[in-house]
Amino acid sequence: MRAALHAEWTKLRTLPDFAVLLALTVVLTVAVSAAAAGAGGPLPDPVHAALLGVQLGQALAAVAGVQILAGEYGSGLIHATLLAVPRRTRLLGAKAALLTAGVAVAAVAALLGSTLTGWLLLPSLPLGGPLLRAVTGSILYLILIALLGLGTAAAVRNTVAAAGVVLSLLYVLPAVLRLFPNPDWQRWIYRLTPSSAERSLQTTVGGAALPLTPWQSLAVTAGWATAALALGLLVLARRDAQ
Repeated sequence: MRAALHAEWTKLRTLPDFAVLLALTVVLTVAVSAAAAGAGGPLPDPVHAALLGVQLGQALAAVAGVQILAGEYGSGLIHATLLAVPRRTRLLGAKAALLTAGVAVAAVAALLGSTLTGWLLLPSLPLGGPLLRAVTGSILYLILIALLGLGTAAAVRNTVAAAGVVLSLLYVLPAVLRLFPNPDWQRWIYRLTPSSAERSLQTTVGGAALPLTPWQSLAVTAGWATAALALGLLVLARRDAQ
C-alpha cells in the first residue's frame, strides 16, 4: 500500500490538474460565500448565507474526484498505473486516501475562509454550536462528494460522462423533483439524494421542515459514495486486464 500511495502522490505532484481544482474549490467557495454574506438585506438564516459557497464548491470537489482517475483513461496513463499497481483494491484505496487528504485540506481552508468572511460581513452570524455543526458537516460533505466522483469515474471511465453523472445528481435531479405534482413524493425522493445533506447541514433556522436531520442526510451521502466506490471497484476488477 505504501508503494501505491507513493506512486499516486508522485503523479499528483507532477500533474497540476488536481492541485488547480483544489485551489479553485477554496477560492470560489469563499468568493460565493462572501458575495452571499455581503448582499445586504435581512437574512433568514445567516449561517446558510455565510456558507452558501459550498453549493459551488461541491461541483469542484466532485470533478477533482472524477479527474484523479478518469483523467488517466483519457491520457492513456491508466495502463501504466494498472501494471504498476495490479491489485484493484490497493489502487482505488490509494487514490481514495490521497483524494480524501487533498479535499479535506481544501475544504477546511474553504470553510474557514467562508466563516471568516461571514463573521466580518454578517454581525448576526452565530459563532456557537449551529455554525460549528454546519462547518464540520460541510467539510465531511465535500469529502464524500469527492469520493462519489472517484467511484463514478471508476465505473464510467470517462471524465466528461462521470462528471455529468455526479453533477446531475447534485444539481439536475433536485430541480427535476420540483416538477413532481405530488409534494410527498418530492420530499421522499429528495431525502434520498446526496445533495439533501448540503441544505440540511447548513440550515439553522426552520430546520424542522427538512426531510432528514443533518447527520441523517450526511449518512445518505456516505451511502452514495460507498455504493459508487463499490461499483467502481467491481468494474475495475472485471473490465480492465488483470
